[in-house]
Amino acid sequence: MGKSLTTLVLLAAAVATRLGAQAAEDPRAVQPERPTVATHAGTVAPGYLEIEAGVEHDRFSPSLSSSIAPVVFKFGAASHVQISAFTSVLRNPAGTSIGDFALGAKVRVLDDAPILGDFAILPAIKFPTGSTDKGAGTGTTDGSLLLISSHDFGAVDLDLNAGITRRGGDGTVAPKTASVWAVSFGGAFSEQLGWVWEFYGYPGTSGPAGAAPIVAILAGPTFRVRNSLALDFGGIFPIRGPQPHALYVGGVQNVGRIW
Repeated sequence: MGKSLTTLVLLAAAVATRLGAQAAEDPRAVQPERPTVATHAGTVAPGYLEIEAGVEHDRFSPSLSSSIAPVVFKFGAASHVQISAFTSVLRNPAGTSIGDFALGAKVRVLDDAPILGDFAILPAIKFPTGSTDKGAGTGTTDGSLLLISSHDFGAVDLDLNAGITRRGGDGTVAPKTASVWAVSFGGAFSEQLGWVWEFYGYPGTSGPAGAAPIVAILAGPTFRVRNSLALDFGGIFPIRGPQPHALYVGGVQNVGRIW
């Protein structure tokens, strides 16, 4: 969750009870975008800051593994606009390094619309701040666009995502064009304990750094400690392509009103 801008932007999740910012009575109610690849159309309440962080351990083989710790700072800029800053810390056999830095703006353009439900767009830009020698960055400036459609079916939430990333550079380190799709479900066992299940994929890419398509499943429980704090853990299981088996753990904290 090095990973492309699309992955960083999409580091995302459902908690026991997903609350869209437009419907939340408590502005400090967390709007988690982890642990799933997909994100939802909700936005943090205006003036409030939320911080998401976690650790994912990827096991490529018995002798090769790596870990990534993504961090996202989310600020509610307006009733339907959220500004997000993304970065990560990567540890692999080459060492430990800070990953690329990205900025994105989630804009919710529709609420409860027919077919699309709550619909948002998330454009973002990534800067080449991570070390390419240590595998923590692509060495390219990237632009991405994510389309988000969220639906509430009683006790179950559904988030549909489709995105594309266009990179600078000559394509030798990272493919010039990459895309992603995700279908995420979340629900509640009780007031505090919930679940999340996701089916996602990265279509194959071309060029010198091209890669085979990836399809995988992510699943695990979520736990809402209080309205302003949610925790999660679980696993990622590859179905197709070079996606490693992985375990993750993390949380989301609404810090409060800062503006």
